[in-house]
Amino acid sequence: MMPYSRLPHPVVALVNGVKSVDTATTLSAIPGELSSAALSSRKKGYYRRIRILLLLPSILLTSCAMGPDYFRPPIDTAEKFRMAQTEGQSIANLPWWELLQDEELQRLINQALLENKDLKQAVASIEELQARLSIARMDFLPKMDINANAPAMGTLGGFLRPGFPTPYSYFGQTTLNWELDIWGRLRRSNEAARADLMAREENRRAIVLTLVSSVAQSYFDLLQFDMQLDIARRALASWEESVAISRAQLRGGLISRLDLDQFEAERANAATRVAELERQMVQKENELSVLLGKNPVPIVRGHSLTEQLMPPEVPAGLPSELLQRRPDILQAEQTLAAATARIGMAKAARFPKLTITGFLGVASPALSRLLLSGSEFGVGGLGLAGPLLNAQSLGFDQRAAEAQARQVLAEYEQTILVAFKEVEDALVAIRTVNDQRKAQQEQVEALRSALHVADLRYKGGITSYVDVLLAKRNLFDAEFALTATRRFHLVSVVQLYKALGGGWMPG
Repeated sequence: MMPYSRLPHPVVALVNGVKSVDTATTLSAIPGELSSAALSSRKKGYYRRIRILLLLPSILLTSCAMGPDYFRPPIDTAEKFRMAQTEGQSIANLPWWELLQDEELQRLINQALLENKDLKQAVASIEELQARLSIARMDFLPKMDINANAPAMGTLGGFLRPGFPTPYSYFGQTTLNWELDIWGRLRRSNEAARADLMAREENRRAIVLTLVSSVAQSYFDLLQFDMQLDIARRALASWEESVAISRAQLRGGLISRLDLDQFEAERANAATRVAELERQMVQKENELSVLLGKNPVPIVRGHSLTEQLMPPEVPAGLPSELLQRRPDILQAEQTLAAATARIGMAKAARFPKLTITGFLGVASPALSRLLLSGSEFGVGGLGLAGPLLNAQSLGFDQRAAEAQARQVLAEYEQTILVAFKEVEDALVAIRTVNDQRKAQQEQVEALRSALHVADLRYKGGITSYVDVLLAKRNLFDAEFALTATRRFHLVSVVQLYKALGGGWMPG
């Protein structure tokens, strides 16, 4: 019988791209020569088995994988949103630069999309999962390793390898290990990796949408502070004028000290509000600078709060569109798909693994003979490995994967509920804020007229300081409230845009 080192294995030779050795020589070969007919028949049998082994992985890849296939859970949706007033294409179909038309705000958003650190982190995480998906796909291919050995300087002789009759000093070997995906473990692994990647991409979209809306809201906050600071400074100047007049009247004996104290208290209150607004403005600029990916800097403004343009109508579209558009819903769905695929992975891990293994190499006592005929050797076959003592542990792994999928399902359903709530909240805010702003505008105009009359009456000595004090205080408070309402109107439109998953055209 031939030495083990000379036994051929056609499968290993073909897989590794090496010319096959004599296929007529086998473990069962007997001394003597075979007839040409017997040799031809033996070769045909070998090649038939080779074709079967090579086709086996393709057949296994088309078989069913273990575990449940993912289907989108049924979700009950209404025909339209509860607080929707207008019908038509959703405002979410608008790109953000058509919704937010302030040129300076557009410049800030573009800078944030380029430099924001959270967004850069999200992009890098997508690249990481793209690489991990490629790794998962490589699991379908054979694993091949190359090993080579040579004697170290100063050593005597070579090394013994089982099956070789003499020591071999020079040795090279290519090892093959190919797992056949009988139960679909690798396919489910690829499904999970692909779903993880898609979930991370939706997370990037969610960060972009949040970033656009956050920059817009912070910008509108600054415009509100600008307008309120102007009101506070005008109030402070008015109270300082009243204090000066009151001091003169006190010296003339026209008013009491109590009147002067009241006006000075109101002036101090206005000064406090000015300082507070200046602090809030700088802090908001710092917050916006972080969104822009830069150190705190002053923020340049464009149009004022009252000059901002918004669509006269803000249709929300259909509730069913929300499931296809909003990134956090799509992210939760892909996370659910990944969790579902991992159930199949855990289930397939409980069954034996079938692998094609083998190695092909050359060995020789002398380097000059390493590539000559007679130095090659190879062996291969099928391997079967299955869980034994850890079978119960793998069963718990499957139960854990199933429980995790139920958790993710509940999270997916909760995400949808929150999404509908946010849309309805924004719709009702937009629906009521217009009436609120109109009423507050009428209030401001009435209080301005009342202050004018009270001031004339006070200067004429007809009424006391109380009427003027109350009229001024009420006017400044109403102007502050009107400014906040104007800002809230703009922010509500932005919040609706975000709640609808704006900035992405479906299909």
